[in-house]
Amino acid sequence: MIRSHALHSGLVGPGLAILLAMGLAACGGPPKWVEKGSGAYNEKDSKAFYGVGAVAGVRNAPLAWDTAENRGRAEIAKTFETYTGYLMRDYAASTTAGDFTRNTEEQHVERAIKTITTVTLSGVRKIDQYMDPKTNTYYVLTKLSLEDMKNNLEQAKELNKEVRDYVKRNADRLFERLEQEEERRGVR
Repeated sequence: MIRSHALHSGLVGPGLAILLAMGLAACGGPPKWVEKGSGAYNEKDSKAFYGVGAVAGVRNAPLAWDTAENRGRAEIAKTFETYTGYLMRDYAASTTAGDFTRNTEEQHVERAIKTITTVTLSGVRKIDQYMDPKTNTYYVLTKLSLEDMKNNLEQAKELNKEVRDYVKRNADRLFERLEQEEERRGVR
């Protein structure tokens, strides 16, 4: 009887502690950083950039955690540099023949928007994670200190020209494709 009681106490104690911890976490709701979101914050004595990444509906937990962490890193990267290229081409024509009672009108409008974030960030670390069991959403908080960010900006200066050139080359390619399509269809 004493042996059975000891075994029972040994199992119930840790099990009860786990259930209690899970219950407290569920009642408390998400951490404040989930609601606060990404951004640059001055917390206590440290200035840092924080990224909150999230993914919902992924059943594979390791994949969900990795995806949320990568999205948190991307949120920090967007803070530093996002290049948005906007391209719009507009064509309109009205043709009247003979007695001006018959005319033909046509128009063609095309828009292309491309947003690129290309930054090499060293020192971004996962500092917290949370899983919302109600929505099956995984959240990861990432952090980049101000000092690490300063080092990254020095490296990014070299990349800016490369990113701009890449976008320009692709924009030209889009116009070339448009012109080829117009020629193929007999539009001009």
